[in-house]
Amino acid sequence: MGAARENQGNETMATIGTFTSTGNGFSGAIKTLNLNVKAKMIRVENPSDKGPHFRIYSGNVELGAAWQKTAKDTERDYLSVKLDDPSFPAPIYATLTEVEGAEGLQLIWSRPNRD
Repeated sequence: MGAARENQGNETMATIGTFTSTGNGFSGAIKTLNLNVKAKMIRVENPSDKGPHFRIYSGNVELGAAWQKTAKDTERDYLSVKLDDPSFPAPIYATLTEVEGAEGLQLIWSRPNRD
């Protein structure tokens, strides 16, 4: 996990977590240089129009939220994830999606290259 690679869109990407589907969301782990936690994504019962569809927890601590989206070009569903904590210098934005050849769902972080 955490192997960085470049995609065709000129972004650096890394897998920072793996998750499996559960009855009311997803469970798995998030691993970066500064973060190594088990996490669960719990479905929000009645999300508001712009509110998150999932809340992300590590133990009893809320670590972020996720919104259900559909890719326009492929029509594949994915989760747009925002992780945040007072110990982070800035929020971490990632995508939870199926990756061909990988087991479960992958949490992928990306940063646009600034050329």
